[in-house]
Order: sequence, then structure tokens, then C-alpha cells
Amino acid sequence: MIKKSATKRIIIASIALLILLITYMFPTTNGSNNINQSLSYIEPNKTTIYLVDNSNMVARVKTITKENKDTLKKATEIINALIINSQASKYNPSGFKAIIPEGTKVLSISFKENILKINFNEKFISIDKNNEEKMLEALIYSLTEISDIKGIMIFVNNNILEELPNSKTKLPDVLDRKYGINKIYEIDDVKNTSATTIYYLSEFENTKYYTPVTFINNDSEDKIEVIIEKLKSSPINQTNLMSYLASNAELLDYEINENTVSLTFNNYIFEEFSNKDILEEVKYTIGLSIKDNYAVDEVVFNVNNEKISNFTLNSLE
Repeated sequence: MIKKSATKRIIIASIALLILLITYMFPTTNGSNNINQSLSYIEPNKTTIYLVDNSNMVARVKTITKENKDTLKKATEIINALIINSQASKYNPSGFKAIIPEGTKVLSISFKENILKINFNEKFISIDKNNEEKMLEALIYSLTEISDIKGIMIFVNNNILEELPNSKTKLPDVLDRKYGINKIYEIDDVKNTSATTIYYLSEFENTKYYTPVTFINNDSEDKIEVIIEKLKSSPINQTNLMSYLASNAELLDYEINENTVSLTFNNYIFEEFSNKDILEEVKYTIGLSIKDNYAVDEVVFNVNNEKISNFTLNSLE
């Protein structure tokens, strides 16, 4: 009888110990041993670059890069993202293509007085004739998205690139956004030409992005007038480029100050007259276009002398 009683106590004690161990190892959400756990999502760092879209135009998109504020390191990341089948190009958005020939290497890179010098191996000039100009456009526009970089110089095996490899078109030593992008020529005379870059909206698989087009013509109007007239006119033939600026929107007045462009429109710039809202797509196409053509920091939108909104161009990353 004593043995049975002792055995019973041992069993009860063992069960109690086992329950205590289970409670310790797997605490309830309300228990004193509860360990608070939380998961946080880290947004990847994205950088603006220019890639070739499915319409074979050089387009403004975002790619994933390391968080890097160093100009040389960031520039190197961007260049690698533009090289076909590079490790960095795998992070480019779906539907957009890198354009620098596969196997291209950066032999050296330096940055001084706002000019980036890049020395490539000979693979860089193995580009085909149809893409050589687009390759330079993508490289120039991608790298000059970095605010410190105002122009680039390209070398191949330590020799400056003086001409396009196939067409033999002569190139300036320093390449900047004056080179243009997705160029459309509307000229009657090769003299007295003007180049204006305008951004349009494009769409791929329900994703909107912006595509710049440089119009080269003999127009004597100020670039702001050209921008507004082009954006409210019919879309460019055989492209998927769009503008949401209404055809009856009128630029009544404009003023260019040291850091600001002030635009005054009629009521047709509004999405709806009643709420006095200007579409984001309208502000972006106008803002990006002005940013590429004028050295200003802000665009102010007015309607009938009433300030409606201001748009900071430095935020257009």
C-alpha cells in the first residue's frame, strides 16, 4: 500500500514537472514568459535609370540598388544594371531591357568637378547600329539622374570615344542631356535648331512609367510653350505615349524666376472644375519636362491667378 502511494505521488510529480516544462518551452500569449516578436518589412532602395521598353524606346523606370550615397559606387551600380545579363540587371523591372553589350566591363571610373569618366573594355563598342544611340542615351540619362553628375566622358581601353562605333557620328568629349533621347526631327533647316525634351506617360502590364522624347525643330517659341503645346496635342504616331493634359487647357501666362517656374492656366487644367484638382500625371509630365529643360527647383501651378499647387522638382527621383 505504501509502495502504491509512493508510486502515485511520483507519477503526479512527474506529470506536474512535465506540464511545467511544456509551459516554459511553449508560453501562451498571455503568460508571464511571453516573448514579443514582430516582423518588419524593409523597403528596397530604388534608383531611377533608363532602360529600353517593349516599344523599343528608352524609358524612365526604377531598379533595385544597394543603399549608397557615394557617387562613384552608385554610378558603378547603375552602369552594371545597364549591362545585358549582368548580375545587377536581374533586379530591373519586368518588361524593360538593359542595352550595354553583354561582357562589357568597367576598367576604371573617376569623378571630378561634376564630370564622370568611365573607361570600358572593347565589348562596349560591339553594339549594333540600331542600338548604339539608344545605349548612349540610356547611359547619359541614367548617370545624370545622380545630382552631382552633370556630364560623362566615355573611354574604351583608355581612348576617348570620339564617334559612334557604326554610324561614325562624331561625339563631343563631354556628353550630357543636351545629347537628347528618343529623338524626333521636325526640321526644315539644319541651322537655328532647338531641342526640347518632353516626358509622356506610358504603360506596361498596368504599370505606369514616363518616357522622354527630344523634339528637334526650328521652333522659335520658348521651351515652356513647346512643352505645353506638345503635351496637349495628339499622341505621337505609332507609340503608346500618352498625355493627360486636356487639349483645351491653355497656358495663359508664365514666369521664370531664379529657382521657380510659375505657370498660369485656364480652368481646363483641372480634372474636374468643382474640386480644383490637377492630375498627378499632368503635374509629373510638366514637372519632368521643365526639369530637363530649365535649371529650376520648383513649378508653381496657378489657375486664373489663384495658386493651386507647387511641385518640387528635386523630389522627382
